[in-house]
Amino acid sequence: MNGNMFIYVLFTLFLVPRNYDPALHPFEIPREYTRALNATKLDRIFAKPFLASLDGHRDGVNCMAKHPESLSTVLSGACDGEVRIWNLMKRVCIRTLQAHEGFVRGMCTRFCGTSFFTVGDDKTVKHWKMEAPADGEAEEPINTILGKTVYTGIDHHWKKPIFATCGHQVDIWDEQRTSPICSLTWGVDSINSVKFNPIEMNLLGSCTSDRNIVLYDMRQSTALKKVILDMRTNTLCWNPMEAFIFTAANEDYNLYTFDMRFLGKALMVHMNHVSAVLDVDYSPTGKEFVSASFDKSIRIFPVDKGHSREVYHTKRMQHVITVKWTSDNKYILCGSDEMNIRLWKANASEKLGVLTPRERAAINYNQKLKEKFQHHPQIKRINRHRHLPKMIYSQAKELRIMKEARRRKELNRRKHSKPGSIPLVSEKQKHIMAVVK
Repeated sequence: MNGNMFIYVLFTLFLVPRNYDPALHPFEIPREYTRALNATKLDRIFAKPFLASLDGHRDGVNCMAKHPESLSTVLSGACDGEVRIWNLMKRVCIRTLQAHEGFVRGMCTRFCGTSFFTVGDDKTVKHWKMEAPADGEAEEPINTILGKTVYTGIDHHWKKPIFATCGHQVDIWDEQRTSPICSLTWGVDSINSVKFNPIEMNLLGSCTSDRNIVLYDMRQSTALKKVILDMRTNTLCWNPMEAFIFTAANEDYNLYTFDMRFLGKALMVHMNHVSAVLDVDYSPTGKEFVSASFDKSIRIFPVDKGHSREVYHTKRMQHVITVKWTSDNKYILCGSDEMNIRLWKANASEKLGVLTPRERAAINYNQKLKEKFQHHPQIKRINRHRHLPKMIYSQAKELRIMKEARRRKELNRRKHSKPGSIPLVSEKQKHIMAVVK
């Protein structure tokens, strides 16, 4: 028998055809349910999301920026004016510079990744090289723009050498000029943050301290529309896969996902935080986003769900001010008051490193089983259970009691009033005061 015949006989002996007739497999569903239950339990056992803490800042971390081309490079700015550049693979700081006097209010990288911009309390915009200066050279910015007021945020265009700053108004700058090429304003209150749309790149969104979210079109040099909410919005983030969708982080403990074409009603209200939401960032897939809150935790929300799928916290972590989702969709970075940057896994129980084909097939099979049985009570209970700090747990319980009391009061008012005199308003419309065009 030659070699080819031996291989043919070997495969013939172990080739077992499967008959998918359900009558021949009466216990298939119970077996799959047991496997899904075990897979869900193992997920919770191996859920160890915290990876590393990047120490070195001497004051609270106020802002961060991702490198557009290097997955391992992250920039951070602190409340003492210091900027650090980190290598995530080695988990070390590779460069430190004193950028501003006072807070670093915002930072962004150029679209090609060769340089970055910072704004601070000293009323300046500074342009820095990404590479460290050679031996003997002083640490000096490429360009410095001195403004008339404090700049509170900055963002760079995704394709052009243009960036936008915000403060008293939104200014559009050319990198080669020291005066803005365009100024956009609607009202007189200060503006907290400004963000370019990553798809429709001439659109900008900004959040103001008078509870407005204002949208601008750079081509028209004018504001498009604004939506007024109950409380102030701290920042917003555009969905990288859907041009018209953005999510706003609000002071009323919620996040609101809007379609900019229909601002009269939120697409989804994301709850669970028990204090003001300070920052939000989308995953590269656009299916999830991560939020940072004053309640000392970060949460991961599916974009179409009102409740978070994960909550991350540690005993030492204080108020989380800034958060970023890395471009490879695997990690989350957060900066907080106690001078640390923490690195987390986006999927708490994901196994890191190279997977064999057999391991990958088993993971995919278990994932499909969990999706198939996700609504069964036992699996649902195990999958959603999270240990929370006592402070968050007690505040969440108090908020539930307050919401139930408000709901009960509203039902009683409607019950004892003239039919139709009190309109029924959904949660998605309740917090929107007005839309101005």
